Amino acid sequence: MAAVSLGRAVGAATAALSISLISCFLLYRARSKLHPWMKKRGGKRRRGLVEAIGNTPLIRINSLSDATGCEILGKAEFLNPGGSVKDRVAVKIIEEAIENGELVEGGIVTEGSAGSTAISLATVAPAFGCTCHVVIPDDAAIEKSQILEALGAVVERVRPVSITHKDHFVNVAKRRAIEANNAKNDAKVEVSGHVSHNGQSDEGSEIKSRGGYFADQFENLANYRAHYEWTGPEIWNQTKGRIHAFVAAAGTGGTIAGVSRFLKEKNNSIKCFLIDPPGSGLFNKVTRGVMYTKEEAEGKRLKNPFDTITEGIGINRVTKNFMMAELDGAYRGTDQEAVEMSRFLLRNDGLFIGSSSAMNCVGAVRVARALGPGHTIVTILCDSGMRHLSKFFNNQYLAEHGLTPTATGLEFLS
Repeated sequence: MAAVSLGRAVGAATAALSISLISCFLLYRARSKLHPWMKKRGGKRRRGLVEAIGNTPLIRINSLSDATGCEILGKAEFLNPGGSVKDRVAVKIIEEAIENGELVEGGIVTEGSAGSTAISLATVAPAFGCTCHVVIPDDAAIEKSQILEALGAVVERVRPVSITHKDHFVNVAKRRAIEANNAKNDAKVEVSGHVSHNGQSDEGSEIKSRGGYFADQFENLANYRAHYEWTGPEIWNQTKGRIHAFVAAAGTGGTIAGVSRFLKEKNNSIKCFLIDPPGSGLFNKVTRGVMYTKEEAEGKRLKNPFDTITEGIGINRVTKNFMMAELDGAYRGTDQEAVEMSRFLLRNDGLFIGSSSAMNCVGAVRVARALGPGHTIVTILCDSGMRHLSKFFNNQYLAEHGLTPTATGLEFLS
């Protein structure tokens, strides 16, 4: 009798477990059909650092989705090995340079960058047997320079000046590549003194070189191709083509150009928008066809107008990469909105994102409100807040610039 009772108990437990497992499976399948980007990626082993780049998850940003009635999805590019969307660009630039014979093993990759592209190049270059020399404006967050030095890159910090000035960080980086190319193979190339973290001039250093290659992220169309051939297709596949809009800010223009052009080719009804930070002229370019308003053209615009806390986005010229973009419109964002958005997402979603990512999310909400509930909108979560501790996530710095966050919800978005 006891054996019969035990058998019945085991049978009942087995049946209950089976029902539970079937219910979980049906629930997962139902959710997967509703949100195809929630499906789990296979556990394929990847060969080396380069193969670990890309195929980042598409995250539903719950707080923004619930608040707008849209599905707002963020491409989690901060999960790349180098910590940002620029890993893709670094790989593409170096691979194409090697294929074209412009860069060889032992060569120096030089770049002028406000941070993320430089970090990605310094991360990826050793995988191709190369080194990296970075020229960075000295007003960029100090932790970016510290990361670069830890990665083994030569870091040259210079004063921010106009792109037309010979000592603009991009122009200096170009000169460094020329200097490396003028040196003999395997000879030591002298690197002139540079502005250090404390503003003092450091002594020159020497590095071995087999020639230099200027990455030229602003004008090198390998930047655009990285996103047209790689990021765009991933977004299309992860959403199963069920996407209504894409929005992002632009610095070099590579991301917004590559993704927008690919998505438009797949479905021209997909709307693509720019979100532009303070001081940038791209909003005017997209909406009016000119970089400056009438007042600015009359000389009221500052020569160096980038009074913005955001880094890596915003520009006052049209790059070759940005020219490839296919856009339906543009929105303006403010520093206060970016700061408030970053804190809102940290509190409500546990997302610790940087300034450009926060601005992209500001744009996503703007697009969601314009299109109305029921639409799927994708943006880019470019990098995490770890590179923005000294400025964007520094309470004292924010207070000094009148940017202390105070919002409890999304009331900061007008």
